[in-house]
Amino acid sequence: MPAVPPYQDPALPVEQRVDDLLARMTLPEKVGQMLQLDARNDIKEIVSEKLAGSILHTSPAKMLEAIDLAARTRLRIPLLTADDCIHGHSFWPGATIFPTQLAMAATWDPALVERVARVTAVEVAATGIHQTFSPVLCIARDLRWGRVDETFGEDPFLIGELGSAMIRGYQGGGLSDPTAILATAKHFAGYSETQGGRDASEADISPRKLRSWFLPPFERVAREGCRVFMLGYQSMDGVPITANRWLLNDVLKEEWGFSGTLVTDWDNVGRMVWEQRVCADYAEAAAVAVRAGNDLIMVTPGFFEGAQEAVARGLLAEAEIDAAVRRILRLKFEMGLFENPRAPDPERQREVISIPAHADLNLEVARRSLVLLRNDGLLPIDTDKFRRIAIIGPNADDPQSQLGDWAGNSGQVAWMPDGHPRELIETILDGFNTISPKNWDITYARGADIERLVPDPSGATYPDGQPRPPISQPAPVDGHLISVARDAAIRADYAVVVVGDTVNLTGEHKATATLELQGGQIALLDAVAATKTPMIVVLLNSKPCVLPPSALTAAAIIQAFNPGMRGGRAVAELILGLIEPSGRMPLSVPRHVGQQPVYYNQIRGQHGSRYADLTQEPLFVFGEGLSYTSVVFSSLSVSSREIGQDGKIQASVTLTNTGARPSLETIQVYVSDLVTSVTWAVRELKAYRQVTVPPGEPVTVEIELPASDCTLVTADGRRVVEPGDFELLVGPSSRESDLLRAPFRIT
Repeated sequence: MPAVPPYQDPALPVEQRVDDLLARMTLPEKVGQMLQLDARNDIKEIVSEKLAGSILHTSPAKMLEAIDLAARTRLRIPLLTADDCIHGHSFWPGATIFPTQLAMAATWDPALVERVARVTAVEVAATGIHQTFSPVLCIARDLRWGRVDETFGEDPFLIGELGSAMIRGYQGGGLSDPTAILATAKHFAGYSETQGGRDASEADISPRKLRSWFLPPFERVAREGCRVFMLGYQSMDGVPITANRWLLNDVLKEEWGFSGTLVTDWDNVGRMVWEQRVCADYAEAAAVAVRAGNDLIMVTPGFFEGAQEAVARGLLAEAEIDAAVRRILRLKFEMGLFENPRAPDPERQREVISIPAHADLNLEVARRSLVLLRNDGLLPIDTDKFRRIAIIGPNADDPQSQLGDWAGNSGQVAWMPDGHPRELIETILDGFNTISPKNWDITYARGADIERLVPDPSGATYPDGQPRPPISQPAPVDGHLISVARDAAIRADYAVVVVGDTVNLTGEHKATATLELQGGQIALLDAVAATKTPMIVVLLNSKPCVLPPSALTAAAIIQAFNPGMRGGRAVAELILGLIEPSGRMPLSVPRHVGQQPVYYNQIRGQHGSRYADLTQEPLFVFGEGLSYTSVVFSSLSVSSREIGQDGKIQASVTLTNTGARPSLETIQVYVSDLVTSVTWAVRELKAYRQVTVPPGEPVTVEIELPASDCTLVTADGRRVVEPGDFELLVGPSSRESDLLRAPFRIT
């Protein structure tokens, strides 16, 4: 019986196993390990011929075939399987689909987000997937960008808090934990700083600006143990991120000490040839990508021949290939895939996927994600009296609008044409029918269509062969639909009008030129408002929209984003007062698309404070959200006005609930550096606490903030604390008029 080669001996140290295996590999086998290819294509060619080390978008039917093919290769190196499990196991029928990342951000609750990621990992791991391309740590600024829903909003500190929590949940007890999956922090870095909101456009970001706002969330998770980073699509200052050695090597690896694995985004290496046109061929692109520090090359099949040609032409040394392969193999050994490839486990799937406990957590997150933005006192509706409720609007009974992008039939995979099982999804109409008193009269009218889909005139596919999504055109106003809805509103005591967007207006390649409600929705809102029936507007959308006057005069406005499978029930519970509103906005909402961008931490120094024709004030601000009571902030005090750079700012604030219902308040702590050596933000979120304030009682909350957090980035790119005068700003939102102030000085 032949001896077991050292790399197959689990008793040996990981580095020894890596050394042994790497020494046995041919150049094609090494290059193959760097490939992460689309398993929707010929799986035998991918695994047996191109020797791919990783696959993504693997259908349940193909997963076992792929694992078997890998086991029959010469060295039997196991596959690393990956997918876009963004807010739940996106493409597994019946998996738990949580609110989108933007909706989760409205909870401002890292512990809750960590529980979501833990449940997601448990479900995903049971299906044979090892890696999720999540969380997104991009900063949402221009809301026309199609991927705002994938972000945690506009603030670097909040993004770092929630992103770190999600990574902890995904990675569980560590890489050897069979219920853990690899988290992937993306998109490194600056991808969301678009021009005109256009996806993957050149990001106009200086190194100082990058260090000031876009890098801090990534630096935090790198130091906290995230093992995989995914690159953005864009270029900065003429250099594609895929080729940016300063960012990938000098900053990430040398400065931050990141020793994990880098994966490109979809065909980044190929794009340098056919789209960005900075490389003449795949050999040149392969050399550029490897030398910049990339490891896993996602969906660039031409890299297989290109990298080998680059070595033959002297553009790339085999030792440079070895360094990348070493990082990939190290991951696989640390995960124990050579001993257990973590194949799909049907029995385990029955035990963990879409079980009641996971559905309960989904409902809890949906409840916490809802933001009450306006309320003239109408809500909550009194359930002790008979009511007629008209549920109106194109998203009131649309299951897909509950889930948003990256879920079932959102377009990325073919094996779920009908999406997730309808019986697992509770729309807003479902929610009212389920929890309203049995004698209530609940009626429904669609009221309007949002869009019509037409083929893209540029052709059915992109140059890389990927299908082009259809173009969304606004649907015409349908007089009959509006008439039926208006009649339903007239006969009702209350009209709940649910408007928003669709998955065709969301995601990659899907920036929008406007933020207006599309199709017949504005006409619908106008018609319902004209009936004088009290109107409750629910915004079920992937990102904030600009609201017409008829919506702004509504009795109440609820921002729901895409609240997941059980979001409709949560909305109904909120309106009926069965739960307390506690969500807070993770980004600011403009009054007009021309205000973009309207993020709260603007740099000081512009002329004036308004446009000639419009205020610069957002309609709703970062951190904003109401409860069903009134909470007053008072008595902010700082224990010491002078703090050393290694000291802590210690303060207290009192919250008094003057109403009759409890409130979960998010106490937001901002800092303003009053005189700075460089222009800097007018204020920045530095901490927050969530506290339940009982009715009729004052609660004093202690705040502690390290002085070392009061930083800025100097003109030469160093993050420092500059001694001088500061203000501590504490309140329920980032709006200046909502904040109490207390001065302090760092010496």
